[in-house]
Amino acid sequence: MWQMLNMPGHGPHQVQVEGSIYQMRWSPNGEKIAIGVAPSPLVDDYYMKQQVKVVDHMGKKVLAEVDHHGKLGQIGWSPDGSKLAMIAGADIHDTIAGRLFIVSADGGKPTQLKPQYKGMFEQFKWTGNNKLHYLSSEGVWSTYGSINADGSNMNTIIGKGDTNLSSFARASSGATVFSASSASHPQELYQLANNNVKRVTKSNAWLDKKKLGEQKVVTWTADDGTELQGILVYPVDYEEGKQYPLITTVHGGPEAHYNHGWVTSYSDAGQVGAAQGYFVFYPNYRGSTGRGEAFAKSSQGDLAGAEFDDIVAGVDDLVEEGLVDENKVGVTGGSYGGYATAWMATKYTDRFAAGVMFVGISDNISKWGTSDIPEELYLVHTRERIWEDYQKYLERSPIYYAGQADTPLLIMHGKEDTRVNPGQSYELYRHIKTRTDTPVRLVLYPGEGHGNRNATARYDYNLRMMRWFNQYLKGQQQERPDVEIEVEKTTVEN
Repeated sequence: MWQMLNMPGHGPHQVQVEGSIYQMRWSPNGEKIAIGVAPSPLVDDYYMKQQVKVVDHMGKKVLAEVDHHGKLGQIGWSPDGSKLAMIAGADIHDTIAGRLFIVSADGGKPTQLKPQYKGMFEQFKWTGNNKLHYLSSEGVWSTYGSINADGSNMNTIIGKGDTNLSSFARASSGATVFSASSASHPQELYQLANNNVKRVTKSNAWLDKKKLGEQKVVTWTADDGTELQGILVYPVDYEEGKQYPLITTVHGGPEAHYNHGWVTSYSDAGQVGAAQGYFVFYPNYRGSTGRGEAFAKSSQGDLAGAEFDDIVAGVDDLVEEGLVDENKVGVTGGSYGGYATAWMATKYTDRFAAGVMFVGISDNISKWGTSDIPEELYLVHTRERIWEDYQKYLERSPIYYAGQADTPLLIMHGKEDTRVNPGQSYELYRHIKTRTDTPVRLVLYPGEGHGNRNATARYDYNLRMMRWFNQYLKGQQQERPDVEIEVEKTTVEN
């Protein structure tokens, strides 16, 4: 793919660099361009083979190359044009672009700042020739701070709190604004004031009139001693001493995590579940981001192993606390969270009373052969080729345990999904339908991919999800839409 430029004095022209260019940053003096380029337009190459190159302003000559291998995020020039900062993976096996690097504008090997940092860098901005401001995640919290280009003087300006910062913009004067959410509202605009944040906008004033469930950060310990974090939303009318049904919501990736902000969306029950009398639990199991490189890599080579046992341990903790009825535990999630849902509905079927699986994995062998990111799967997840041990990856697949499935399962999938082929849902549906009498339903969304984008599809998804949980966790018989829709014919007269 060629990228077009438009400089004063001449018309558009092509950048003469082979490959697919995904980002471009002009040097401060306008004489050079830093580009992120992959060798091909393959999605796998976008994730795993992007490299930073510096070209002249005409885009004809490569002046410098950065010697880095792994995932690539933001790149940016220092004000004097002597250095580049980049957010990238620590190495080719790092699951995310979440580490901060500095490299000379002449190229070479970049230096990672704070390699032992127990968090992930989300965004940066140069605020001097040798200073940057950054936004990062630390566990379930967000932080904003500054750091010198040599890694010294890392200073937290806004620490862990009840506001989740998701992005920032900073003027040369130092004025800083954020996009941020909280447990009580989605994204709003905030500004920096006296080393704190002050809310500027109120886009959803109607929320002030709604009673919301309390949201807390929870922790628990896995059997091997690993300390874990998550988010728990309480039922709106919670009564102490009473046990409630639970919806366990598992994030995808697994290179992702839930922050202590607004956690309600079309596929995450959040306050919708709380309003209908549920606890809603968001576990950040091992392999989640926001806790450093080692923690993010800690689930590699162990698909559906300790990572999913962490989720069960978190549920057990809530049951032991007396908050949750152990016979009314549900699970849902999309992508890798859909994989977890399928695993809980088959391997751990005795622990979960209902499941809603979205764009999830059911067969690791066929998944590798039909996904658009097979190399990413190998490099940052399995760390070995599936054909080296087919039996292992079969036994780490929900279809292997489908014959014992006793968890009513609603399966939903976008028909145009290239990340996790819809065949993954077909497979699990057929296995459960053929091998058991367990209630199972398959819903496909035309035109949707790896997650629903259209408002109608999102609304439909949320209704189906909550109806499923209300029936199988609360015993409320639900009417479901007919398989066929009758269309009333009309005659148009000229």
